[in-house]
Amino acid sequence: MNFQGKTVGYALTGSHCTFAEVMPQIQRFVDAGARVIPIASQTVMTTDTRFGTSDNWQQQLKEITGNDIISTIVEAEPLGPTKLLDVMVIAPCTGNTTSKLANAMTDSPVLMAAKAQMRNQRPLVVAISTNDGLGLNAANIARLLVAKHIYFVPFGQDNPAQKPNSLVARMELVPEACLAAMEGRQIQPLLIERFQ
Repeated sequence: MNFQGKTVGYALTGSHCTFAEVMPQIQRFVDAGARVIPIASQTVMTTDTRFGTSDNWQQQLKEITGNDIISTIVEAEPLGPTKLLDVMVIAPCTGNTTSKLANAMTDSPVLMAAKAQMRNQRPLVVAISTNDGLGLNAANIARLLVAKHIYFVPFGQDNPAQKPNSLVARMELVPEACLAAMEGRQIQPLLIERFQ
């Protein structure tokens, strides 16, 4: 896998239970030669959970990428005019962010960066992690599946017995999904088994 000379925007939203899965993927981008620009939602920047503290996750992001985190709408806005990102990924992408993205809402740095990427008709890759992916958020996922320049990391039900509406992407496929997206392709298969 080669990302030499590419700039990847890596955005995280508040699905804290998947952070440990996505950090190695960010490292894979760096190891493959990419310049990685970290972008984080307010929840990521301010919330401590049983999965780790905000400060710890921020420190990891900075250490892996060697870059400061874009954490405000004002910081994210220039990504559009500068056309900085070859590809942007939101991983994990919560149901809340999925809903807002599908309905053209721009109230966070992650969504502003996504809007900037779409403005430039460059690939935006979504790795969903939502407890209502087969509930009310199914309509939002469907809207994004048919949108131009938006691609998905393959996803499936992570715990159908206890959380039948929950969908989570296979985070280890994030780099591969981004490579395909830069070629204008949706990585396949899209719907996969993801039992814990």
